[in-house]
Parts: sequence; structure tokens; C-alpha cells
Amino acid sequence: MLVIGLTGSIGMGKSTAVAMLRRLGLPVHDADAAVHALMAKGGAAVAAVEAAFPGVVVDGAVDRRRLG
Repeated sequence: MLVIGLTGSIGMGKSTAVAMLRRLGLPVHDADAAVHALMAKGGAAVAAVEAAFPGVVVDGAVDRRRLG
């Protein structure tokens, strides 16, 4: 299986490229979406992030602004 990583700065067209790949029926793993789910309320990473960075959890979710 061929695995390709897609990276780039803000505004470089990553989302557009991913949308094109999905339209072609190719499987896509969105790491940003995965991290957001892990740090959302009830997410598997919330406790570990709070332990490492006390005070960054608000209403059960990691507050990304507080995390910095």
C-alpha cells in the first residue's frame, strides 16, 4: 500500500487537495480532525493533556487557546 503525507502552511490548498482525493474515492486520514476529537469533551487525550498542562481543560474539553 502506498501512503502519502500531505503537509503545508495555512492557505496552501491542503483541504482542496484532500477534497479532490476523496472525490476520487481514495481513503484519507485527517490528522487535524483526529486530534480535535481526542481533545474534545470526552476525548481520550483530555486527562493526559490536563495532567501535563494544568488549567487548560474547560467544560471537559481542552481549550486550545489556553494550551497555546
